[in-house]
Amino acid sequence: MSKFGPIFKPGPVSAKPLGILLDDVFAEAYAKQGFAARELVTRWAQIAGPEIAAHAEPLKMQWPRPVEGQPQEPATLVLRVEGPMALEIQHSADVILERVNRFFGWSAVGKLAFRQAPLSRPRARKRPGPP
Repeated sequence: MSKFGPIFKPGPVSAKPLGILLDDVFAEAYAKQGFAARELVTRWAQIAGPEIAAHAEPLKMQWPRPVEGQPQEPATLVLRVEGPMALEIQHSADVILERVNRFFGWSAVGKLAFRQAPLSRPRARKRPGPP
């Protein structure tokens, strides 16, 4: 022991990925929006397809109140849709429902609701041409 107290020997440093550290924070935020699995949001382009994902994104899932003794009713998936494409996306509702339910592995979503608004993703910046 030194005259300044016990000698401190640091142990091995183990860095954790940021995703693991923030997992609980994100899980709580997604749960507040009704998403049981955040993969529906993070993998939306793979689930819905690039043509649908380019103009629509999941906003929240609304689950009906459970009735005791009855099976759980399917949820309503609320999609944010860019204004001009709302009608086109609405015509693709059956395809979207099928793809989302295939992702979950059961009929989790029974219908879609649409909210017209700009998508939350950042706009891609154009790179300047070569000099």
